[in-house]
Amino acid sequence: MLTAIARYQTEPSCAETQPLREKRRANPHRRRQLVAAGVMLSPFLLLLGGLLAWPVGWTIVLSLTNEQLTGPAALHHRFIGLGNFVQLLSSRHFSGSLLHSLIYLVGSAYLGQVVLGFALALLLRACTRRIQAVVGGIIVACWVVPEIISTFMWFALLGRGGVLAEFLHLFGVGYRPILVTRPMLALDIANAWRGVAFSMMLFTAALATIPAEMLEAAMLDGASALRRITHIVLPCIKETLLVAIVLVTLATLNDFTLIYGLTGGGPGNASQVLTTYLYQAGFTEYRIAYGAAVSVILLLIGMVLSVIYVRALRKA
Repeated sequence: MLTAIARYQTEPSCAETQPLREKRRANPHRRRQLVAAGVMLSPFLLLLGGLLAWPVGWTIVLSLTNEQLTGPAALHHRFIGLGNFVQLLSSRHFSGSLLHSLIYLVGSAYLGQVVLGFALALLLRACTRRIQAVVGGIIVACWVVPEIISTFMWFALLGRGGVLAEFLHLFGVGYRPILVTRPMLALDIANAWRGVAFSMMLFTAALATIPAEMLEAAMLDGASALRRITHIVLPCIKETLLVAIVLVTLATLNDFTLIYGLTGGGPGNASQVLTTYLYQAGFTEYRIAYGAAVSVILLLIGMVLSVIYVRALRKA
């Protein structure tokens, strides 16, 4: 009798065994679904591995060698460990390039694209549909212009003997090219001019989801425009704000064409950022492994910033 009672206590009841039986029946179906998903995703995974994982892995391996594009090390390179990174972190040119990259990121991405894009979206929200269509179309047209074309446009405007210099000359005003005197400011303005449309469109779509009644009620309660923005608008679009910051950060950190075409990192090293420093080291000085080390540092910076922003997005 004791054996029967113990068996009754250990064996699950009919109500308990029914879900277990259903779960056992579902497991083979679940496994088949996972296998089918893996088969369908395999071409994408192979493509992703070939276009992303393999180049990244090879760049990391290359950064640990002394390979060059010319000379004896081009054919007979050897493993030197972290030698390139030690040399890199002790170089004042690298520290200057890193500082300029951060200035470029804050000036052209955060202030010039995110903040300005948010301000433009707010202003257009208060305008008529006709004004929204005209102004929005002009801003988007700046975005769709190819980057190299916009680079030459800004060079023709700000360069020595350019449009701005000739215009000021008509009024007897002297002009020292901003590309020489304030190259980072010129790069910030040019990149913000081209990229602000992306942030503006994101924020315009996010602002459209905020109920107008909520803002009207806050206005009737006496809330100022600043309080409505900080207490209603920003909390409602914080996910979009963080997404915009992530995308703009990654795009700006990897920007090369505009900087190289407009200033070339000059004059001297006054506008040298990590991407142009990488190009100079790898393809001008032929230190390809050293340039790979710069790209690894740039990759790590982007990864760290992305992780911080994604964590903030999950908490939002």
